[in-house]
Amino acid sequence: MKQNKYDDSDFFAQYSGMPRSIGGLNAAGEWQELRAMLPDLQGKRVLDLGCGFGWHCRYAREQDASSVIGVDLSENMLEKAKEMTDDPEITYIRLAIEDIEFQAEQFDVVISSLALHYVERFDLLCQKVYTYLAPGGTFVLSVEHPVFTSLASQDWIYGTDGERLHWPVDDYHHEGLRETRFLGNDVIKYHRNVATHMNALIDAGFTITKVSEPGPSKEMLEKVPGMQDELRRPIFLMFSAVKK
Repeated sequence: MKQNKYDDSDFFAQYSGMPRSIGGLNAAGEWQELRAMLPDLQGKRVLDLGCGFGWHCRYAREQDASSVIGVDLSENMLEKAKEMTDDPEITYIRLAIEDIEFQAEQFDVVISSLALHYVERFDLLCQKVYTYLAPGGTFVLSVEHPVFTSLASQDWIYGTDGERLHWPVDDYHHEGLRETRFLGNDVIKYHRNVATHMNALIDAGFTITKVSEPGPSKEMLEKVPGMQDELRRPIFLMFSAVKK
């Protein structure tokens, strides 16, 4: 199922007000870990799947990537990305991630940040990315952690005084569609367990070089109220994989 909630004006307005939408990569709690998983981007041809406002595209060019293509289905997202971009070597394409069609070995690095849990067939996407990467190319991706996505409610169990008692995990091995609430809207996501993510990459031909389940940084723990609870369960799952 190909969703485009971000072109709903109310939803997009709410999303645009989120800290990561305003502050960019440095406001994204998982960015420091994701950045460390990226290869040297100098001279590389980069593809960003689910590029949103283009933060990762512009970062890649700041690191001297030779060219960057950002793909997103949302017209609103891409309009904002273009407003923030003044670089002829960055190209934005409006397209569903599932529908990408590029030449074999066209890219050296493929990035996807918090977008692929919206894609139904992760295995097919991995096969496409493998084809589009040159030998030695790297695929770096982050998704919502399966502990976070297993239940559609995606919320804590609260006590009588509103305290957070624990994070529920249920139906973990019942993979597939989850209809959840995000920014007051119904959103479709796809739950896959950790093994399914890893095996889809391996079956496509990749060698997984790093797996990460990052928690909040020390800085965020000190500055953001309630952030200590983010140490109680994982929210992100990240992989770096190489086409040998």
